[in-house]
Order: sequence, then C-alpha cells, then structure tokens
Amino acid sequence: MKTIDELLADGVAGKRVFVRADLNVPLEGTTITDDGRIRAVQPTIEKLAAAGARVVVASHLGRPKGAPDPAFSLAPAAARLGELLKTDVAFATDTVGESAKAVVAGLADGDVAVIENLRFNAGETSKDDAERGAFADQLAELADVYVGDGFGAVHRKHASVFDLPARLPHVAGGLIATEVGVLKKLTEEVERPYVVVLGGAKVSDKLGVIDHLLEKADRILVGGGMAYTFLKAQGHEVGISLLQEDQIPTVLEYLERAEAKGVEFVLPVDVLVSAEFPDLKTKAPANPTTVAADAIPADQEGLDIGPETRKLYASKLADAATVFWNGPMGVFEHPDYAQGTKAVAQALVDSPAFTVVGGGDSAAAVRILGFDENAFGHISTGGGASLEYLEGKTLPGLAALED
Repeated sequence: MKTIDELLADGVAGKRVFVRADLNVPLEGTTITDDGRIRAVQPTIEKLAAAGARVVVASHLGRPKGAPDPAFSLAPAAARLGELLKTDVAFATDTVGESAKAVVAGLADGDVAVIENLRFNAGETSKDDAERGAFADQLAELADVYVGDGFGAVHRKHASVFDLPARLPHVAGGLIATEVGVLKKLTEEVERPYVVVLGGAKVSDKLGVIDHLLEKADRILVGGGMAYTFLKAQGHEVGISLLQEDQIPTVLEYLERAEAKGVEFVLPVDVLVSAEFPDLKTKAPANPTTVAADAIPADQEGLDIGPETRKLYASKLADAATVFWNGPMGVFEHPDYAQGTKAVAQALVDSPAFTVVGGGDSAAAVRILGFDENAFGHISTGGGASLEYLEGKTLPGLAALED
C-alpha cells in the first residue's frame, strides 16, 4: 500500500484530503477522559496541513443508531484536536449535509476541519452494499484524496473505511503504517521468547487470538475476568466471578493444545475477592481479601490478580524478547484492584523486550496509572483490529488501501 510520505512527495497543496481517523475517545458527558487516539493521528494531520492540504477529518464515536445523537457528538474531539494542533479547527454539524459542504468549501490551504460522527448516517455501518456505497459517494464529494489512518476501525466493513477508498486516490497514514509494521513483528518477524498477556472481561472476546497464538507464542499469561472461565475449566470454585460456562469446552481444548505444543499457559495462583463490585465513581475503599485461586469463596467475586500472581507474571515476563499485552488484570479503575494491571505494566517497562500494549482498556490503563507511554515499544490504538490481525483475519480497511 502507498504511504502518506509518497502522497506528500507528489504534493497536496490545495487538495482536499479526507483523513479517516479514529477519534473514538471515552467521554464523561462532554469531557474526554483519554485523548490518546486523537494524539495518535495528530502527526498525520500536522504533516498534511503543513504541506498545504485542506484537511477533512472524519471518525465515528460510540454506537449511535444511524441518526444524530448529541451524546455521541464529535464536537469535544474536534475541540481537543484544535488544542493539540494549536490552531482553529472548523466543525461541521453533519456528515454530508449543508454544514459539511459549507465547512469544506470554506477551507483554505493548511486548514483543518472535522465533520460530525459518521455513524449519525445509517449508510456508514449498513450491511447493504448499495446503501454503504451511496454514503461513500456523498463522502467522496468532499475530497480529492483519501488517507486511511483510523487503525481502530480497519476491521470494520464500513463506508468510510472500506467503500470510500475505492472512490478516491488513497494512501495509508503514518499511524496505520506504524501499526501494521508492529503487528508484523508479532506475527512474521518474532523474536523469542514471545510472551502474550491476555486480560479483560470475556474469554469469548479472545478465543480467536488464543487459537492463533497457540501456534506462535512461547508463553501465554491470563488475567482479568476471563481467567475465571479457565479456573472453572480446571475444576475450581470461582464463586460469583465473571464466568462464561458455555466456553469451558473450548478453554479445555486450548489448555490441552498448549500442553501438547509446549506452550506455557499461566493462570493466576491467587486473586483479590470481594462480595461486592467496587464503586467506580466514588472510589470508596473496597477492602478486598486475598485468597488462593483454587479457594475462591462461593459468595465472593474475583476482581484482580493477587500479590503472588503479580510476582509470578513479572518473572514470566523478565526473559521475554517480545511481549504483546491486551486486557487489564482486574478492575483497574478502582485503586484497590489496580495493582495487578500496574504490576504487568511495570514488568513491561522493566523488560528489555519489544513490548506492545494492545489498545483499548490496556492503553487507557497505562495512561491512567501514570506510566510514560514512551517506556513501551508501542501502544496500539486498535484493540479489536489488533486482535483480528493477530487471528490472521483479512481486515477490510487494510485491504481497501492496497492497490
């Protein structure tokens, strides 16, 4: 695929450049709680604007139902982008309507605009090719060139990701080029030992990547809510912990395959438990109890890995040459259950390995817990996209950027 550097070499002054970014930031009301995705696409936008392009930035945010919803407006993201760029960023209050047309028409060379949430139009996410194509046709009228740089959305067959590049000259932005290069280091050019750390709530979200990584990884460490399905599969009591019983047969198969292939599969040896889920708003003290992973009381819920597991996981990461981490070890948003996630992050910082933090909650945790992003090899902006790439799937948004 062609890159933004090739586009810049050809010249973009005066051209309307449509940048499909990923500004899907977490919001509390209109307050952005983590601007990492905006900062990730900032270099691409700055390069284009400096070269005289008229930059039209587009993204989705959340899951509106194909119609305008103020709760999912991109206005806060547009304002934050302007602060980061230290310039005025125009904002269109629709996607392809009169506001978008007027805002784009009013751009001068080097100006930047953001159009409203693409998912306010049902055509963006439609499964009907004709409906998606019709929306892509309207978007194409706003631009002369397409730059794909929303890595967090490239696993979606959506109009702005898949259909629009076919209608315009297209290149990959700097963020996508970086993400793909990193993922190749995790799939094609792996330095060993290769250790994978998986967490998060549901084991079902990670089944595909576990299946694929059993052929690639040397060691897999499991934490978070998904760990309790593995512990249950081993015959242990997990109390009222998060559990997907329907996945137990698959989990057992994976454990057997790991043993047969010599892949070390590491589960928690102790956990922090409580009878009540913590209050994430007030952060009131939760006073958890530490118990062995095979001795969780029937009326208790596992909410973080315990101190012995933290030491164990740090030791299993110490000799790694490559590490991929996706998913927190516990309810990191509460200080009483953040230590497991913090311990994994610290182990990655201390490691000489090439370390990749796989987007989503893991990336947010790194920032919320106060780690320097530059201490990691790479922090991905695309949790779902990264996982599907590691599963060996073809990602529609990447395929669309190929010539």
